[in-house]
Amino acid sequence: MRALTRRLMLTTTAAGMAALSLPVRAQNASLSQPTDTDWPVYGGNLNYWRYKALDQINAANFNQLEVAWQFKTDNLGTHPEFILQCTPLVIKGRMYATAGSRRDVICLDAATGEVLWLHKTPDEGARARNAPRQLSGRGVGYWSEGDQERILYVTIGYQLVSLDARTGLPDSNFGTGGIVDLKLEDDQNFDLDTADIGLHSAPTIAKGVVIIGAAHTAGNTPKVKSNAKGYVRGFDVKTGKRLWIFHNIPMKGEFGYDTWLKPGSAEAAGNAGDWAQISADEELGLAYLGIELPTGDQMGIYHPGNSLFSESIVAVDIRTGQRRWHYQLIHHGLWDYDVCAAAILCDIPHNGKTVKALVQPTKQSFLYVLNRETGEPIWPIVEKKVIPGDVPGEWYSRTQPFPTKPPAVDRQGVTKDDLIDFTPELHQKALEIASHYKLGPLYTAPIMEKKEGPFGVINLPGYIGGINWPGGSYDPENFIVYTYSQTNPLTIGGIIPNPDHSRGAFDYVHANLPPQNGVRVGDLTVDGLPLIKPPYGRITATDLSSGTQKWQVAHGETPDAIRNHPSLKGLKIPRTGMIGKIAPLTTKSLVICGDPMTYTDETGKKGARLRAYDKQTGEEKGAVFMPAEQSGSPMTYMAGGRQYIVLAIGGRGFSSEFIAFRLPG
Repeated sequence: MRALTRRLMLTTTAAGMAALSLPVRAQNASLSQPTDTDWPVYGGNLNYWRYKALDQINAANFNQLEVAWQFKTDNLGTHPEFILQCTPLVIKGRMYATAGSRRDVICLDAATGEVLWLHKTPDEGARARNAPRQLSGRGVGYWSEGDQERILYVTIGYQLVSLDARTGLPDSNFGTGGIVDLKLEDDQNFDLDTADIGLHSAPTIAKGVVIIGAAHTAGNTPKVKSNAKGYVRGFDVKTGKRLWIFHNIPMKGEFGYDTWLKPGSAEAAGNAGDWAQISADEELGLAYLGIELPTGDQMGIYHPGNSLFSESIVAVDIRTGQRRWHYQLIHHGLWDYDVCAAAILCDIPHNGKTVKALVQPTKQSFLYVLNRETGEPIWPIVEKKVIPGDVPGEWYSRTQPFPTKPPAVDRQGVTKDDLIDFTPELHQKALEIASHYKLGPLYTAPIMEKKEGPFGVINLPGYIGGINWPGGSYDPENFIVYTYSQTNPLTIGGIIPNPDHSRGAFDYVHANLPPQNGVRVGDLTVDGLPLIKPPYGRITATDLSSGTQKWQVAHGETPDAIRNHPSLKGLKIPRTGMIGKIAPLTTKSLVICGDPMTYTDETGKKGARLRAYDKQTGEEKGAVFMPAEQSGSPMTYMAGGRQYIVLAIGGRGFSSEFIAFRLPG
């Protein structure tokens, strides 16, 4: 594949460049408070704090923010995209991002949004069309040494590309013409066009190593054969040479292989990749992998046992890929609770000492807090009995790990008290619907569907969280983690026999069967309203110095479908918050986060808001209009002496764009 690059000849004034020519800081050289005004890593730094100690934009003036510039992605690729999840980087006044349906790379002037160069990803043919992760992805990685600056990203077709950060031209010293084919640099014999492997996350670059994970097609029912394994690999940032590979599914003789109890199951299984962002501690020399489930998101009959390293955090040596420690968050998971977000690395006070901690946000709404040097829990994590299912041949772990501190950031499990109760009539209808399903606490296992009921299990959180891939934000001044989470249940099951044994002996049923006893399987609404009571989206401040929650607020307005529902006419409904996949940004005084859905305000104007909360109290201090909902996580930087907040927005009916805010004049 030959990379094509088109430079747009735009000029920048010498005065402007002088103001922006700040030195590039070493990425995460220490865990001290950032002092530069760049945003050189997807998460702000390799610790994934999503934090900058900037306060030009503050509670007193947030409502005065105006749109500085907007960059539409419509013409990047063959068709517009509507789900732009990228968090751009800013280095020396230049912004770098992936964008568009072909996953091009753009370099913009961070102050004006003008295009400085564009790298057009060539047509990758069938390997891109068959790829499990399409569209623009979540961003790029940046590396510099002396006068060398590189931008690296992974194409839709799973190729690693290195570009000169100043020109956008491929680095001829990297791989072949600037490209490393990730399907070839593996221990598996992949078909280049059809192998079910790709990546949408931005590369992590630490100590001169580019760390690359893997993603696959999401799916509940496992294939029996030919599954792609999602190994994690490290490449030399200068040459593209593969330095190491970590087998997330161990090979025979490797640590963890004996946790796959059925002979041959480790060899037959696939997936178990790290599709999330990867954090790293360069001082300790460790990268922290978050591993997903093996093939079969909610079924494990083909791999009995704890099946390491599924749903585990694995600390590996950055330079060699050797495992230093691991911690399994869920034993033999059956709920698709992949480790979905980058771990947050922070130094916190604990029992009179400063501890090097790792905080892992999760779909199940726990924050697992571990010592990142050893993997030992900071507060006890205890094994509790959980409720097994009744699927023939399934293997069940009788216990699961439950953190004693901090408390979960969202609701877990479902009881009758969790059902909608805006009115007695709605609550009664909710009880009738729920009576056809099994309700239970967190980690209630899937069950076989029965014609007379129950049809399945209602799990809360559902498989999209809780917290999802955007992760959280951390304030190093106050040792507080801020997370957005959603209260969004999912019906798991029922499970039915599957005649297509090439894809497993059983299959899942959600909402595709005819109504049974008047209730459609998977239908979790009551006259179009959510089955579960609000709030549906919330931001939580968790104090890591004590393991307690400092505050929690509903985030996002009440959706139009609830505010305008005829059954609720005349009722005063408190703000419910909104469901979505978003993360906040933290600054010197504020927590900033956009709405994950649009709504119609009191003037009849439809759109969303970028909101600011006092980071000490959770009180909302301001909100500014956005034409669409937040789809990528916000970031902030200084350019030309002015603070900017930039985020990706888009959604149904509004094609994606980057939007930049700053104060007037």
